[in-house]
Amino acid sequence: MSEIIEKAWRNYMLQLRRHPLRTKALTAGVLAGTSDAIAQKLSGIKKLQLRRLLLIMFYGFAYGGPFGHFFHKLMDCIFKGKKDKSTVAKKVLLEQLTSSPWNNLFFMMYFGLVVEGRPWGLVKSKVSTTYPSVQLTAWKFWPIVGWVNYQYMPLQFRVIFHSFVASCWGIFLNLKARSAVVKAA
Repeated sequence: MSEIIEKAWRNYMLQLRRHPLRTKALTAGVLAGTSDAIAQKLSGIKKLQLRRLLLIMFYGFAYGGPFGHFFHKLMDCIFKGKKDKSTVAKKVLLEQLTSSPWNNLFFMMYFGLVVEGRPWGLVKSKVSTTYPSVQLTAWKFWPIVGWVNYQYMPLQFRVIFHSFVASCWGIFLNLKARSAVVKAA
């Protein structure tokens, strides 16, 4: 069994070296889909909502992985690959003031418009009421992830690490939303 895992890891690393954007996009898509499938099951859904799962995977593949790939390359260029504590703090701050608010806003709009198929007016209303609390919660959690990512992860693994944590975060948010619905009922 360990030989299979070692071979799969070597192949993955080869793909990451040869085709970094494609590999990160596929990884982000698979992790997003896995996260959604787990969240659906844990929230009590009997039959997986395949359309939703595929749209979440598409989000990870078409947006999450590529955005992260180019964002981390840009951050490395801006800060010239430095990893001292001061530089890491600046990277985390810049990420939290730019990509974090944008990514949360974009995901909420995508989820409402595309995944749930709601009209723009309803999505806009929901985003305007829930976005501030979502972003404030994100600012309590993601700076720690950013610190670990910039301090300890090599550039080629930052998107993968972020995607993995995001998949766990997605499960948490989904269960939290489900518990809020149950309490309201």
